[in-house]
Amino acid sequence: MLGEKKQLTVKRDLYTDPTFPASDASIFFDYSTPLAQFRGEISWLRPKDICSAPRLFSNHLQDAQVKQGILGDCWFLCACVALQKSKYLLNKVIPPGQPSWTDELYQGCFTCRVWQFGHWVEVTIDDRLPCLGGKLCFSQCQTEDLFWLPLLEKAYAKVHGSYEQLWAGQVADALVDLTGGIAERWTLKGSGSNVEKEKTGMVLEKAVFRRLMNLKEQCVISCSVLDSRQGASELGEFHAFIVIDTLNLSELSGKEIFLLRIRNPWGRRCWRGPWCEGGQGWSRLDPVVASELLSQIQEGEFWVDEEEFFREFDEITMGFPINEEGQLQSLYTVVGTICHSYDREVHVCCDLSPGFYLVVPSTFLKDAVGNFLLRVFSTGRISLSELKPPPADAALCEELPAGEWETVQLHGHWKSGESAGGSRNFPSFHINPCFPLFIPAGPGKSSVKVTLRQHCQDSKCRPIGFHIFQVPNSSWKPHTSSFLHLEPVVSCVPHCYSQEVSQLCRLPTGSYVIIPSTYLPDTEGNFTVVIATKIDRKRIHSRETLGQVLPEISFTTVMKI
Repeated sequence: MLGEKKQLTVKRDLYTDPTFPASDASIFFDYSTPLAQFRGEISWLRPKDICSAPRLFSNHLQDAQVKQGILGDCWFLCACVALQKSKYLLNKVIPPGQPSWTDELYQGCFTCRVWQFGHWVEVTIDDRLPCLGGKLCFSQCQTEDLFWLPLLEKAYAKVHGSYEQLWAGQVADALVDLTGGIAERWTLKGSGSNVEKEKTGMVLEKAVFRRLMNLKEQCVISCSVLDSRQGASELGEFHAFIVIDTLNLSELSGKEIFLLRIRNPWGRRCWRGPWCEGGQGWSRLDPVVASELLSQIQEGEFWVDEEEFFREFDEITMGFPINEEGQLQSLYTVVGTICHSYDREVHVCCDLSPGFYLVVPSTFLKDAVGNFLLRVFSTGRISLSELKPPPADAALCEELPAGEWETVQLHGHWKSGESAGGSRNFPSFHINPCFPLFIPAGPGKSSVKVTLRQHCQDSKCRPIGFHIFQVPNSSWKPHTSSFLHLEPVVSCVPHCYSQEVSQLCRLPTGSYVIIPSTYLPDTEGNFTVVIATKIDRKRIHSRETLGQVLPEISFTTVMKI
């Protein structure tokens, strides 16, 4: 019928991730965990198939509390609390502007970021999630229509290869991956030997413990049970919890009472100690105060006092995140790396007097090849660089003045009609090869030695030399006619019939180019430019205090045989 309007429903093909498919390959690794009993029963559903109005986030913190499913990744969930403490970190890990399920252009594709080996790495996934009986079977938020947590968990599983590979892990590792900061583990059980305490340096004294608790608003504090005992029998073994709050009631009660509020990622009550609901511990407080504190706890939370905490829990992990300014929330710590450990990361905190120091990272056994990242945080200004071996050419090494030098070798060639422009006497000079040289900011000029070495295949040396020009501005390009009007800041001429020529000079901060040349145009040959820069290390004075922010410098390299 004319004039009749018809609505056409166009069904879009939603994104499916080919690298992390909705199959058992993404769930299981080797079927070695209790997760294997669900083989063949897990289905994959998108949020719109799980609930009627899925959301990514909520404005209410209570709605977003983490809740563990059938996957043993409590260590990862504890680290996710860091994102609830910092809007900056949340936006870093789950970038703003993610698609909404109500958008017309919704494609079922989400992007998260994970900090890996010194860099934030983007991880793209589809929104198909593992389910049992039509409901999420792994991690979820307390309010089940929020999906930031299961989507982030899926991205983290993709990084590790499968969900099953998230079964059991260290809270410290997940904290680093989600914050880019550092994390430290402390044992709450003394070894009974002062010698052993000094050797490990990781036993947490109660005085330091109280200072740690003062950072609970900025830092994630997780506590773990390795071997359940007495009243904490329901806590399970190798399980991680979150310290939500602390409260010193000594002034109100007239007695020494320091309470900690703990959350279990399982999301259910699991404590039968004296401070559980109806426990005898509350008789030590005014009934009004006791009723108020009991009303604060949510499902899966409980109060313990300090004595219970040290008795029932085995260790705590503190995560110190990087803030928006790129600085670390610091802690002064009794820590060392005397013994090699099978941890992913080890740390040492110390006071250093002004001077130069050598850091030697190592594995326990020789010939163990691998990548590593060295990170240094300090209250003082420091510089960190790789200690380069001396040049292979013994003669060149002997010619360098005393001190520590960093050398770089650059290879090039002069080719007729392309890059063999000859000396500055000829208008074709600008086509010669050019090599960038940057002098970083420092207290004064930097010492630089430039050596030009030609490779004489026919045993006949061409006349060679070089010029160093300072780059006038960012838009300047060397291979133009305007290049001829610049005056060099350093010249190694006249051109010499020698296998190599060199010049030692001092240059201020700035960008430069090195132009090697033969005397006559179209003279072909191969050459090497060796740039040796003297390293003038800054003195440092590091003296940390609790809660002070620390800037970071890092160095990445590869450990080779």
